[in-house]
Amino acid sequence: MEISAQHVWLMLSSAMVLFMTPGLGLFYGGMTRAKAALNMIMMSFISAGIVGVVWVLWGYSMTTGDGFLGLFGNPFAHFGLQDLMGSPDLIKAGFAATFAIITVALISGAIADRAKFGAWALFVPIWVTVVYCPLAYMIWGGGLMSAGGALTQIFGQVIDFAGGAVVEVSSGTAAFVLALIVGKRHGFAKDPNHRPHNVPFIMIGAAILWFGWFGFNGGAAATVEQAGLIWVNTLVTPAAAMLSWLVVEKVRHGHPTSLGAASGVVAGLVAITPSCANITPLAALGLGLVAGAACAVFVDLKYKFGFDDSLDVVGVHFGAGVIGTISLGFIAFPTEGTAGGLLYGGGPQQLIAQTMAVLVTIALSGLGTLVIGRAIHKTIGFRVAHEHEVTGVDLTQHAESAYEFGLTAHGHFRQQQAHLSALIRRKPEEAKEDSFA
Repeated sequence: MEISAQHVWLMLSSAMVLFMTPGLGLFYGGMTRAKAALNMIMMSFISAGIVGVVWVLWGYSMTTGDGFLGLFGNPFAHFGLQDLMGSPDLIKAGFAATFAIITVALISGAIADRAKFGAWALFVPIWVTVVYCPLAYMIWGGGLMSAGGALTQIFGQVIDFAGGAVVEVSSGTAAFVLALIVGKRHGFAKDPNHRPHNVPFIMIGAAILWFGWFGFNGGAAATVEQAGLIWVNTLVTPAAAMLSWLVVEKVRHGHPTSLGAASGVVAGLVAITPSCANITPLAALGLGLVAGAACAVFVDLKYKFGFDDSLDVVGVHFGAGVIGTISLGFIAFPTEGTAGGLLYGGGPQQLIAQTMAVLVTIALSGLGTLVIGRAIHKTIGFRVAHEHEVTGVDLTQHAESAYEFGLTAHGHFRQQQAHLSALIRRKPEEAKEDSFA
């Protein structure tokens, strides 16, 4: 067998990125209450299952090749990936699939504790098809914002090496819209039990994400020099972001926390995603300091504006995604074909292109999520009943419990189901007074 080092690295990177999705499940699962941990992890796992199938059938086809008005590729061009057999492009298709998987999985954190699993399973393939695939095609596959695209000719070439707009801004926007559609958790901003139940899960999940992100950013490296730059930037930006988040946390709340450290790491990883191959390590350090401090403030805005982004997807992924994407207009170094950002004397062109990419992403993801989310919510319903939320979505959606808590354990589900049935038969005002948690 003959196989190049580049192909080996791409396959390894693909495995690393795929590993990020169960890592995300642990990260999110630890941030929920104990009675919703399995449901949260399952939302990541089902995303991998569904998107993997969609990608082979029509997803990959929609992100490459000849397209429709620069918006999306022909869904049938590589249907089933049959025509890629015997070609190294099959590896690239697998690598691209892992990005689609984690993008939609990110959204789930905004609706933790209260979403129907079936509704989520329906949302995933539609959103990937209608929102993610067109965005990936527009920026990476030869569409409107790719080299030679219609918007590129007007506004300039967008830099989005690993998905600041395609992955982070799109998922953050979708998370915000879906959180509004599904509504607030009962007791949001009032119930002290709405807190992470397993901080070690969070730390392990963040560690897995950081590990996988080296493949996420570095998988497409074209040269050893570029790979080295990406690796160092993926190290230093989350490191700096973690430190600045903890400083802000100490100043604002009096204590640096483990959750803050993990969240800071993720904010830095998000921020460096679009720019990992286009800024210096010193600039990456500064970007991390800005992203960590800013996102530490952003995550509290949900209380001020009254939207329940359960696990801070908007504050971290949208916030740091926008910062990382826009920052290229200032700190991108000049390369062949690009003049660089404002700090390199490149003029405003790169900033205009980056801003355009963010605005197009927000518009497409926001509108697409609104239509899909509302349609599901108005038909089968996106939110579980109040009684199911009180009992816990692990039991009501999966008939399982993450922990052995006496009667709530796996072998005693019938007793728990009897309790739930009794709740449902009661009047709504009586059920709301139930304190089972």
